[in-house]
Amino acid sequence: MTFSVNTNPGAQVALQYLSATQGQLDRTQEAINSGLKVASAKDDGAIYAIAQNQRGAVAGFQSVINSLNNGSSAIDVALSAGQSISDLLIQMKQKALEAADPSLDTASRQALNADFTALRDQITTIVKNAVFNNFNLVDGSTTQVAALASADGTRRITASAQNLSLSHGIVTLTTTATVSTQVKASALISTLQKSLTNVNSALAKLSAGAAKFSIQASFSQKLSDTLTAGLGNLVDANMAQESALLQSLQVKQQLGVQALAIANQAPQTILSLFNH
Repeated sequence: MTFSVNTNPGAQVALQYLSATQGQLDRTQEAINSGLKVASAKDDGAIYAIAQNQRGAVAGFQSVINSLNNGSSAIDVALSAGQSISDLLIQMKQKALEAADPSLDTASRQALNADFTALRDQITTIVKNAVFNNFNLVDGSTTQVAALASADGTRRITASAQNLSLSHGIVTLTTTATVSTQVKASALISTLQKSLTNVNSALAKLSAGAAKFSIQASFSQKLSDTLTAGLGNLVDANMAQESALLQSLQVKQQLGVQALAIANQAPQTILSLFNH
């Protein structure tokens, strides 16, 4: 057996094992703290690169979902406006029918006309206020609402706008229509019915657009959830395994410290050779 005060192979070996154990312990502690087995490129460059691509795709789908939700909200506002206008047209038709009664006295007809014109003007107010995120799908200012449909931004989904303003095709009623006379009231009945039919048809088209946006948003959310689950499989730490490994490494570390201490005591035996 060789004794030396310059070289202690036992201590060197013990230190190597202790350093390796400490490295494993640091990685395990980091995984427990972050919840990730691959938290940076140095942990696993290939897996980290794949995970970053997945994170980019998930972020893209979140943007798609936000865009679709904004589009859906604009359509919902338009639907609410259209439903209110449809209700107003029904009331106006009732007023016109009442005003078309030839036996109606002047005062009653004037009262009906006042109600009628108030309802007519309310349509214009509703159309002007049907705005979401600077989009108005019922005043003729735009032809459609568009939203992202893919995470790479190359595809769009659209829904057609419907102009529900007075005197603009769908609503054939003019901004000056009245039931101030029996003749005018009688003439407006068919106009109101046509406008009501057209508005209800426009509502059906808006509803179809809303359904299209909703379906696409649900699909995009499912894709995002699937990618997120796959990302978790790649980088998430198994906390039960990491906890068990932590306890094992802590015991191993303590044993390594003791082994190093014992190895460092070996040169002390040389002193006994010089005792007489």
